[in-house]
Amino acid sequence: MSVPDFRFRRMRRTPVLRSLVRENHLRMEDFIFPVFVEEGIAEPVPVASMPGVVRHPESALPEVVRGAWEKGIKAIILFGVTANKDEEGSDTWADDGLMARMIRAAKQAAPQMLVISDNCFCEYTSHGHCGVVGDGDVDNDATLLNLQKQTLAAARAGVDMIAPSGMMDGMVAAIREALDEAGFTQVPVMSYSTKFASAFYGPFRDAVDSSFKGTRDTYQMDPANGREALAESLQDDVEGADILMVKPGLAYLDVIANIRQHSDRPLAVYHVSGEYAMVKAAAAAGVIDEKGVVLETMTAFKRAGATLIITYYAEALSGWLAE
Repeated sequence: MSVPDFRFRRMRRTPVLRSLVRENHLRMEDFIFPVFVEEGIAEPVPVASMPGVVRHPESALPEVVRGAWEKGIKAIILFGVTANKDEEGSDTWADDGLMARMIRAAKQAAPQMLVISDNCFCEYTSHGHCGVVGDGDVDNDATLLNLQKQTLAAARAGVDMIAPSGMMDGMVAAIREALDEAGFTQVPVMSYSTKFASAFYGPFRDAVDSSFKGTRDTYQMDPANGREALAESLQDDVEGADILMVKPGLAYLDVIANIRQHSDRPLAVYHVSGEYAMVKAAAAAGVIDEKGVVLETMTAFKRAGATLIITYYAEALSGWLAE
């Protein structure tokens, strides 16, 4: 009769033993908190499809940022909801536009907070696409020129990190060139390097009051393509990205793991609006333990190889991790 090997179960016997041999840990430094800011409103506007998430009045942003810092959040990413949309999203490269104002207000409120700008045009254009539209599609090169202008406005406002999310070919190289030539060599780029044309983004469009109709299939990635997903991130690495990113998260753990195997760059993952909304809906129905599911999900991202996690649960996690 063979003797059972109990070495696995021995190390699971108590909470202390389990914590001593745990391979992945969650810290508040792992999380980036998305913040939505709308100009022209006086009170927070709840996002119906994302319980607990609101569009904050611009005047409230300093208080929101200070509150996040006090909860242990070290980084925020800003999304603007502007009343000044046009065909190109020109408000984003104006030094007195919403993007620049948000950055300055956030930095003044909590100078140590890492303030990241989401650099795209979908929230700022009248059509809701991620760049200049011509002949029924986004014009890649024309969008790059506007993205350079937008990036420089963010840098002049004092942003700590640029996060281009439009999935334009060559966007990292264009941004790096603009920043370096203007003397902003110290500003890092966190690229949405592998961003899929996903069905999980629906609630986000409510959050930014998007007028978007149609698809982004011609510039965001086909969810079926794993090898191309790796190639996209490796290309952005070559172009000078300081941090790579996979978006969405849970349906693409294999992509996160594959990029981690092929790149030593810090790797972010975006736990997107649809993923958040599904957890909230299931918790409200009483069929899951919200805290347990969220902690397990965040740990899965770390286990797959993520360094950083953008999540709407950042504030809740500050309490849960302190328990």
